[in-house]
Amino acid sequence: MKREILTTFDGSTTIHLPDWDESYHSKHGAIQEAYHVFIQSGFSLFKGNSISILEIGFGTGLNAFITYLEAKKSNQTIDYVGVEAYPVEVVEALQMNYVSELDASNEMNIFSKMHECDWEKKDVISDNFSLTKRKQFFQDIVDENTFDLIYFDAFGFRVQPELWSLEIFQKMYKALKTNGILVTYACRGSIKRAMLECGFKVEKLPGAPGKREMLRATKI
Repeated sequence: MKREILTTFDGSTTIHLPDWDESYHSKHGAIQEAYHVFIQSGFSLFKGNSISILEIGFGTGLNAFITYLEAKKSNQTIDYVGVEAYPVEVVEALQMNYVSELDASNEMNIFSKMHECDWEKKDVISDNFSLTKRKQFFQDIVDENTFDLIYFDAFGFRVQPELWSLEIFQKMYKALKTNGILVTYACRGSIKRAMLECGFKVEKLPGAPGKREMLRATKI
């Protein structure tokens, strides 16, 4: 499938798949979407705590890198697991301009390490951040009571509706600890209903720029 690098509205880059007319991040701003959905609406709720995070769709590593930067500021220890069925090539990931756009040039080695480290193995990225990248289909996730927070960042319902099914959210529910939280940029009625059927408490929140609403689900 053809792939191209695009610059989003906030100046940060993303990977675009023309055949699907789908991008890894919002065209309105990759970095601002990541901060709004995953940091402000998810990670910030655990400030001061050491937590485990599961990312559904590791992609370009943007969410992992921003989480590392925020955890460093707050002196939190993070055990981060990123699941990706079709990993981005290292050379392609390193073309993303996140380090410069985040004014984090002194952390370039960390961003590189996140992409160059082995898959299926826990790597100590820094004193406070460990990363395990799993090449895995989301349907094959079997974790139970493991994670405090899930970043659900799969491709959109329009192109991959099977990733937003009751079956997948049942797996997410099992993977979370009690009172664990899942955040996603999406806010479709069928997605909310699937979450509710699993037992989640679901909230609609204001969406990132360009999107009216998003969802946050809590395991109760």
